[in-house]
Amino acid sequence: MLLLASSSISGQQLGFSDTLTVSSLRYPQTRVKPYDLRYIRVELPPWFSSVSIALVSDVDVAISSKSTTPILCLRDGSPPLPDVLNSSLIELGPLSSAAFEKIQGSQNVDCFLMQKNLTLMVTNEQVPPGVWYLGVFNGIGPTRTQSKMIVRSSDYSFSANISVDGCMTSTIWGQYCNQTMYPLSCSLFDHHSRAASLSNVDFTTSQSVISCGDSGISCHGVDEQKVYSLDVMDLPEQLTITARNVSVNSNDNVNVSSIPLMCYARHGAMPSVALHDYSSDLNKAPLVINSPNLGRWFFAIVPTNPGAMRNETRICYSVTGQVFECPSGKAGFNCTFERHALETVIRKDSIPFESYFLPVSGPVSSESVNFPLEPLSDKFSRTVETKNLWTYFLLNVPRGAAGGNIHIHITSKTKINYEIYAKVGGSPSLESWDYYYANATSNSNSSMFFMLYDSSEQKVDFYILYVKEGIWTFGLRHSDISTSNTSSDQTLMSVSVERCPKKCSSHGECKVALDASGLTSYSFCSCDRTHGGFDCGIEIVSHEGHVRQSIALIASNAAAVFPAIWALRQKAFAEWVLFTSSGISSGLYHACDVGTWCALSYNVLQFMDFWLSFMAVASTFVYLATIDEVFKRTIHTVVAILTALMAITKATRWQTMRRWCDNLIKTVLRRFRWGFLVAGFVALAMAATSWKLESSESYWMWHSCSFVSCSLWHVTIYISSFFFLCAKAKATTSSEDEAPADVNYTLTRQDSFTRREG
Repeated sequence: MLLLASSSISGQQLGFSDTLTVSSLRYPQTRVKPYDLRYIRVELPPWFSSVSIALVSDVDVAISSKSTTPILCLRDGSPPLPDVLNSSLIELGPLSSAAFEKIQGSQNVDCFLMQKNLTLMVTNEQVPPGVWYLGVFNGIGPTRTQSKMIVRSSDYSFSANISVDGCMTSTIWGQYCNQTMYPLSCSLFDHHSRAASLSNVDFTTSQSVISCGDSGISCHGVDEQKVYSLDVMDLPEQLTITARNVSVNSNDNVNVSSIPLMCYARHGAMPSVALHDYSSDLNKAPLVINSPNLGRWFFAIVPTNPGAMRNETRICYSVTGQVFECPSGKAGFNCTFERHALETVIRKDSIPFESYFLPVSGPVSSESVNFPLEPLSDKFSRTVETKNLWTYFLLNVPRGAAGGNIHIHITSKTKINYEIYAKVGGSPSLESWDYYYANATSNSNSSMFFMLYDSSEQKVDFYILYVKEGIWTFGLRHSDISTSNTSSDQTLMSVSVERCPKKCSSHGECKVALDASGLTSYSFCSCDRTHGGFDCGIEIVSHEGHVRQSIALIASNAAAVFPAIWALRQKAFAEWVLFTSSGISSGLYHACDVGTWCALSYNVLQFMDFWLSFMAVASTFVYLATIDEVFKRTIHTVVAILTALMAITKATRWQTMRRWCDNLIKTVLRRFRWGFLVAGFVALAMAATSWKLESSESYWMWHSCSFVSCSLWHVTIYISSFFFLCAKAKATTSSEDEAPADVNYTLTRQDSFTRREG
């Protein structure tokens, strides 16, 4: 659970009084079984300053195969799903700050080799606030979800401590909350049409303009920056930042228009020259952001020195911003197009967060998951070009549903004349989107979280996997309106959130679990023995191979008839019953495991198979032993108890026992000097020999040895003690157990805003 600890002032220990620990998450030591996973949700509030991650595990494996290698995956906004990755393209290595350069954005995910000790700190100058997910996996790939009879891979344990520090006030920023930030105050300015300023557009729709600005005039020196913030609360059409009344506070004769007044904009995090989303010289033109994302935007304004100015020169200006919003039901360029809100309809008798979406208004029925598109898309302005017409749909993925999947399904009686663009937290366009579908060859199929299942002229069916929480906007672009017949409802669309894509392809069972904090519900498929993958859509064992495996597994148990007949002929009735029962239970268990027929529950059959198999082996050796019958009965009872305990605790996972033995041997080898230890045992053996061989007649030689005033017993027993004392190795600190030193992390230039692929 996330524990709020606002009274814990961590910044005081660093000499700063403006930071505090806003949340901490302690994930206790947890064992991850083979092919299992764990998710950790980390929430970074808008006022966070840094997040510290400390992870300790007992992994000790080499990279032999990614399907059995413990890995750690990161993703921004929703849980990582490495099963959809091309494992051959994954280059596993240790996690470092460079990872955060690549994984910002809901489409990106990266995986790293699980480390024994990991200490990492990331600041708000490197990553934006929001929700981040850490996924701990014990192997990836299609076989991870496959049902397995025997698992021979190793498990491991890990623990984690995650601490989030934040700033005490909203006007300061930075790792130590020592940078001042100036919020732009906004107010509704007016309603007007911008058609007069736009050529060749017949635009009559009124528009809301929110005017924002900083009170007074700002003055600062060359190469000094001042940071402003602005909160975007709705889905606006456009955001502009303008510098007015630019002047130079200097006695030099300086041309003001020649001074570059650079503005760097970034969504959600502090911008810089190296890391920003947009940039513009405000002394030449305003900074324009079309369809900006929801949330907080930061703008860093830096006057740069063109070479002719002195360093003491100060540049003065005032900053204004304008947010252009469309009226209700309108969106797109100049608010020309229709925008429809979709309401959530919970599915009956479904698992959590499964729902479908229908327009709030329109010719739809609550009994159907489909709604027609033509009545919702024929109100656009006919004055714009017919090949760039849009209809927008808004839906909300609620908090905790990031482990679900958005399912889009479109069918048409003739030909589908729509392209689909999706974006979370903003309005999609041809220049900015997260996922898109135009046709069978032009879509986001290269994205690991976009799965296209059907594509034809009359049908489109795709999933967006493990979606991010928040507002999603789907823009339908009319590819050719001239061929559309809007007089009849010929195109149907359904939008839904489902837990498992394609219901696990009818080859598995959909299961739901919670992350470490209990705040996110995620789903996964548990496939049958012949299929695997995140949707059980990958055939791992062919039908012919499955038949051969089934026959081999079931029919091979007929071999139990040979020891059973021999025991019956020898009148060893107990052994006869044991061999017969073992063969029958094993056959029934494998028949159930391959999906043929289950006489009893799967767990009961599995227990009986393992237990009786152990008993059959142990009883064979007991039968061959030449000991009294009373001892045989005792051994039989002890063996029955121990083998039952082994079977009920999954004794087929021998890798865990082998690893424990390996660790024990390694510990013993490191703890002693084996030369002295062997010499000690030799001396001890000589002492034991002298004690065993001594008698009344030989006592003088083995014990008294008066002619040298000593005895072999005395010498050997004391010398053995000396060797044993010398055999203990000096205590050393293993380099593997030492925590890594603190490292300063930096980022290079990166565009953190969602861009069009290709």
